[in-house]
Amino acid sequence: MRNLDAVIKAYDVRGVVPDQLDASLAHDVGAAFVRVLGIAARDGGPGAVVVGHDMRPSGPDLVAAFSDGVREQGCDVVLIGLASTDGLYFASGHLGLPGAMFTASHNPAQYNGIKLCRAGAAPVGQDSGLREITSMIRAGVPASDAPLGEIREQDVLAEYAGYLRRLVDVSGIRRLRVVVDAGNGMGGYTVPAVLGDAAGLAPLPLDIEAMYFELDGTFPNHEANPIEPANLRDLQARVLEARADLGLAFDGDADRCFVVDERGSIVSPSTLTALIAARELARYPGSSIIHNLITSRAVPEVIRENGGVPIRTRVGHSFIKATMAQTDAVFGGEHSGHFYFRDFWRADSGMLAALHAIAALGHTAAGTTLSSMLAPFDRYAASGEINTEVTDQQSVMAAIRSAYESQAGVEVDDLDGLTFSAADWWFNVRPSNTEPLLRLNAEARDPATMERIRDDVLAMMTAST
Repeated sequence: MRNLDAVIKAYDVRGVVPDQLDASLAHDVGAAFVRVLGIAARDGGPGAVVVGHDMRPSGPDLVAAFSDGVREQGCDVVLIGLASTDGLYFASGHLGLPGAMFTASHNPAQYNGIKLCRAGAAPVGQDSGLREITSMIRAGVPASDAPLGEIREQDVLAEYAGYLRRLVDVSGIRRLRVVVDAGNGMGGYTVPAVLGDAAGLAPLPLDIEAMYFELDGTFPNHEANPIEPANLRDLQARVLEARADLGLAFDGDADRCFVVDERGSIVSPSTLTALIAARELARYPGSSIIHNLITSRAVPEVIRENGGVPIRTRVGHSFIKATMAQTDAVFGGEHSGHFYFRDFWRADSGMLAALHAIAALGHTAAGTTLSSMLAPFDRYAASGEINTEVTDQQSVMAAIRSAYESQAGVEVDDLDGLTFSAADWWFNVRPSNTEPLLRLNAEARDPATMERIRDDVLAMMTAST
């Protein structure tokens, strides 16, 4: 018996191969995906699903099994082969097809997973089809009497690279030295196409120093998870050694991007969100911009200062994308390094964020540093996300609420976990969806205040363990 709840998460399918995710489950996910979304019958003919995979060794076999499940339901398969997750989103939007991306993102090598989307890269999560897919797999996916679907291959890398380059104006930028750490993930495949000339595009005036571009799903150098500072140390050191203008780091499936400045300091994703928001508002004046509730207060401030409308939402790509669709927001950013673009089917793209950072710095005067350019967007002291194992999450959150909600000048809301706000500080505590963890993010006008708030809340968390 399968423990589907351990593998089918809030936003995707993910587990250890083959103990949790194997060819049989991949086959059933493919078949149920077709049935739940009604893909097979389209305009009187067979529908199609576009499928890509990252560099993990288990990917090709899982793709083959998934494709069999799709085809047995009378649906065609378009294989794009190796791809970043935003490359799969591009294919879904460009071809107008639902899609499946085989990746476990930043998870260790023994994992793999499936990210599903509707045509136009619209997300498939628990509330938009994944729950029904799970139920159908449990009950047994019905067989189809439709003819076996066809399978074909299509390379979309060059079109993907050209599309991204058209979305960000990199014309006339000055020459920059850029260090890129691909973490042995899909950035090693997409960076030469987008930032170089591997896709036949005109080369940009960039001197790129490549780190760990070899595609290797065993991650021999470090985990492809740049949100963990330890995984950025090699990049920070290389930026300083090379006297580079900036450094870029991508996660395993290259849908997230982190930036390091010329001093080797990590740029907060909130700072990058504020920068891109200002740039997008210059193109689309008066537009709405989405930010989740753990981004810096600087983000909504910058949005308002640039004539935009900030819209606060819960953490998670399904909430961001749904709110973008409802409000026609031009851009959305999360503190986890995910950046969403209306012109990219509201999907997230680490490469687009990287292009914005390069274009912004490249259009400044010679000698301008990234740190000085970003200084106006970096206004507060932040703790970063701190995870604490807590057995009884609800009782600890109740104790935190009791301690803070009665304080004068403190406001509390429960949009996502609990957020407490005062004039010069705020913090959010929210439970993990999948682990016995509480996640803390705190921010204040000065480091001393932030550290006081952070330590007080952490003391309440650890007292319960």
